[in-house]
Amino acid sequence: MTIKRRRFLSTFGLAAVASQISPLAAQGKLTPNTILKPPRLQVGDTVGLIAPAGIVDANDLEAAKESLLKLGLKVKQGAHILDRYGYLAGKDADRAKDVNAMFSDRSVKAIIAMRGGWGCSRILPLINYPLIRSHPKIFMGYSDITSLLLAITARSRVITFHGPVALSTWNQFTVDYLKQILFNGEAVTMQNLNSNEVAVEIVAPGKARGRLVGGNLSVLSAMVGSPYLPSWNKSILFIEEIGEDVYRVDRMLTQLKTAGILNQLVGFIFGQCTDCQLGDEPSFSLMQVLQDHILPLNIPAWYGSMIGHVKDKFTLPIGLQVEIDANLGTIQMLETAVS
Repeated sequence: MTIKRRRFLSTFGLAAVASQISPLAAQGKLTPNTILKPPRLQVGDTVGLIAPAGIVDANDLEAAKESLLKLGLKVKQGAHILDRYGYLAGKDADRAKDVNAMFSDRSVKAIIAMRGGWGCSRILPLINYPLIRSHPKIFMGYSDITSLLLAITARSRVITFHGPVALSTWNQFTVDYLKQILFNGEAVTMQNLNSNEVAVEIVAPGKARGRLVGGNLSVLSAMVGSPYLPSWNKSILFIEEIGEDVYRVDRMLTQLKTAGILNQLVGFIFGQCTDCQLGDEPSFSLMQVLQDHILPLNIPAWYGSMIGHVKDKFTLPIGLQVEIDANLGTIQMLETAVS
């Protein structure tokens, strides 16, 4: 692709966004930097299922459909959801096509990823961000889906949701938060179900307000330097991880630090580090690593929120203003996340 062509496409993309929002902008209601809230879900709505990352089999697909039907939702599956290409659920172009198709399909009111794995970052350049801006919808997932959540929030300026994938455990805790936030449009305060089961460990006490941003640590750190990350200025960062030795968590946090991200934050939450080991001895504990990186920032921070590869999950609106209390381990939404 020539330089002129790249400039044209870049300019065209920005112009497309501007043209789609100009009527409202003229009324003083919307600007290109306004973060849009997708419409709320209602019983009877159709949810689009896609596989933008790892492989999905037919049994998993049927199980996911059954879970969503129990919530009173209809299901429409992506055209390529059962494709296979190596360890990916189809070729990059086809997985991206399913994402774009679900946003353009007016019968689909929300989009949920089947699972994580790996592959979402490969399709980021193929996503139609102006289309998403003009057709905002609930888009939800976690783990590898982090890259799509952050890219859509950054490039389309639409709130996305770090929550269960279709193959998650749809238990009462998870469903209650999802219904309150996505169906009822409530501004809830999220707090751990049982402090004895998952204890909140305070890294630094205090309260803070800011825009909530985050996801899987390894996915996020691998995106540093790309054009698909949102602004970190006065943000509250939440992260989660699974199956990483503590020294690797240290390495990824160091990358965020040297990239100038950590010093822009007003708050920090480490959800769960599931199956994270000390690794080769001698080693720091995870809390020692967090204290090394986070304490010098002088911001409220804690470990142990119900975020990540755990059965009980919050539904976190990425891009929304929240207030956190590190002493209590709470995340309070300051406004609704859906329209």
